[in-house]
Amino acid sequence: MISANTFALFTVTCFVLALTPGPNMSLIVANTLAGGLRAGLTTLAGSSTGLAILVSVAAAGMGSVIVLMDRWFDNVRWAGALYLIALGVRQLWNWWQRRDGVPARVPSGTTTYTHGLLVSLSNPKVLLFLGAFLPQFVDTSREALPQLVTLAIIFWATLLLTDLAYTVAIARARASIDMRKLQLLDGLAGGLLLVGGLVLATARRPG
Repeated sequence: MISANTFALFTVTCFVLALTPGPNMSLIVANTLAGGLRAGLTTLAGSSTGLAILVSVAAAGMGSVIVLMDRWFDNVRWAGALYLIALGVRQLWNWWQRRDGVPARVPSGTTTYTHGLLVSLSNPKVLLFLGAFLPQFVDTSREALPQLVTLAIIFWATLLLTDLAYTVAIARARASIDMRKLQLLDGLAGGLLLVGGLVLATARRPG
């Protein structure tokens, strides 16, 4: 197990990281603005599933997988960036076609879940970052694996709860906005997806 001091410091660090804008946040916010709470939550479920996979790999100490991800960093990064940009362009195109006030078509739960999962998995920086980040909080006088597993769970849970909080907050704010302004939010959602794609495209390997 980890000490109380390590737990507190690590949790605060994870919370700060969770509030740092990135591809996952851009997608969750964009889908929540475009489709409401259900779309936001299913996107969050997909991104959290992807994050759980990456965290599990990092905690298990699968060095060969991390080395492979490092080797293919640029390929995976560009695939994720292009995917987000394509989603953004499609969202902006749909917004342009609906500028006369036609209600937006809410994407299915399966679609938003898949988007969240793929964008999360297409960010290799997370895996490489965790490979360097988690060991810094490990007490070398104790067995490493139980500590890594505990830290990985704390990391995943903190990001999940933080993402859930702002998803619900954005959905509630959206519910109080009239239809004309909702159309503008659709355009804003497309812009956020483009920003997320650009953030991922310009990502660099963790130092």
